[in-house]
Amino acid sequence: MIFSKKYFAFVKRTARFFAGSMMLGVAFLASCGGSLSVSEGDSGEEIKMRHANLLKISEDKGFTEVTVKNPWDTLKILQKYILIPSDSVLPAQLPKGTIIRTPVTNALVLSTVHTGLLKELGADDAIGGICSVEYVNDSTLKKRLAEGSIIDCGLSQNPDIEKIISLRPQVIMLSPYENNDNYAKTASLGIPIIECADYMESSPLGRAEWMRFYGLLFGVSNRSETLFADIEDKYTQLKDTAATVERKPSVIFDRRYGQVWNVPCGNSTTGQLIEDAGGRNPFASYSKSGSVALSPEKVVATAHDADVWFVRYNQEKEKSLKELASDAPENSQFKAFKEGNVFGCNTQYVNLFEETPFHPERVLRDMVILMHPGLIKDQEPIYYKKMK
Repeated sequence: MIFSKKYFAFVKRTARFFAGSMMLGVAFLASCGGSLSVSEGDSGEEIKMRHANLLKISEDKGFTEVTVKNPWDTLKILQKYILIPSDSVLPAQLPKGTIIRTPVTNALVLSTVHTGLLKELGADDAIGGICSVEYVNDSTLKKRLAEGSIIDCGLSQNPDIEKIISLRPQVIMLSPYENNDNYAKTASLGIPIIECADYMESSPLGRAEWMRFYGLLFGVSNRSETLFADIEDKYTQLKDTAATVERKPSVIFDRRYGQVWNVPCGNSTTGQLIEDAGGRNPFASYSKSGSVALSPEKVVATAHDADVWFVRYNQEKEKSLKELASDAPENSQFKAFKEGNVFGCNTQYVNLFEETPFHPERVLRDMVILMHPGLIKDQEPIYYKKMK
């Protein structure tokens, strides 16, 4: 992203404004932690993560230390947060990190994935601002946006700086991307940024377990612990059921966008979902987390014999096989298309992206039902249905 001279001048004026107003500056730093000086301290008792590989949480006297590993180089640290209750005095000795007073009561949330989780945890009153509000489907949040109790802070990739300054959030929750400077102007305000790297976990339960961190952040730890334990139990039962099948169908996801097709790598959450549902990922040899962008020709060459195809799309009408074939020439070349084993989810009407990142057991259930007919009796899928 390229910023204009006018923008940088605005940021400098903003910085002078905060520096020149002692009362506002003190209140702002107290609310968000600011750039307070901290020193090295002894690590406390570690809270064991059962699935998440990128999180480390330790409790000490008077504070909780949360370490986020760099997803692209796990030997390095992406962020370290020092969570201190807002009604406590600052301990004399603290480890280095970003101080955040908890519970957070005013947050700017850039992703609807996280607004949905906060609502389920009963912490949605702490959502003060949202970016890319066109993706908000929840009726309660829509009403609060219309009333102005939640501020529309612009696009996730281009936040409205003036509205953020007006909102004065304690934290900004966003998903980090490798070598991405798009959030430079947001970071320049000095507001603590919660690096929501949950999407880079290598397993669905690993991503879902991040709710334990978010629960600590918003003061709803008991709810997040109970919810995650329930999700973990249901997911494990489904995985064990799918493990009993003899035949493991090959599974592909989505379709090309522009000139590339993003396919799930072997250590991605989607790749793990395929395996846990009793399937095979044709692109498991790509061992990194997340996805890899391939040419459509490469996808066809590798996965033309895929047995099952899950397609997520967003449009007014339900997509048909005929329309899917007309979208791109390669679509009709897959075995799943020829045999009618294509299952679509229209995200314009179904809250797949909002609900399933932290409820992987729900999409796993759909996949097991559709990949192995009859294995789970008398149940219908929630998100996907057969494309006609």
